[in-house]
Amino acid sequence: MKHAPGFLAIVNDAKSRVKELNFREVKERLDAGEKFTLVDVREDNEWARGHLPGAIHLGKGVIERDIETAVPDKSATLVLYCGGGFRSALAADNLQKMGYLNCISMDGGWRAWTEAGFPTDKTE
Repeated sequence: MKHAPGFLAIVNDAKSRVKELNFREVKERLDAGEKFTLVDVREDNEWARGHLPGAIHLGKGVIERDIETAVPDKSATLVLYCGGGFRSALAADNLQKMGYLNCISMDGGWRAWTEAGFPTDKTE
């Protein structure tokens, strides 16, 4: 996908402040039993087509409004993902501004996860 320069500029700015793990590192941490909350920030229709096992859905359009109810512990580790790692970086940056201390954006996102053949769930 070709992204507009203005969008890429704000993503790169957010990525300068956000911790990132690639999708393989996230999978390794899950397999090791590490405890964190996976947050899918994609649109509703993307979530419905499939998502990472155990993830919660807080789309980028509502995450700032709903995160404090869904995850009140601001020290909780949150791993956010989207289609490729851009929207999740923007969302993680905003959550950090709201006081969340352990926000991680999953680089590669859903696309890389599924291309690697890693497990997925689907909303029934």
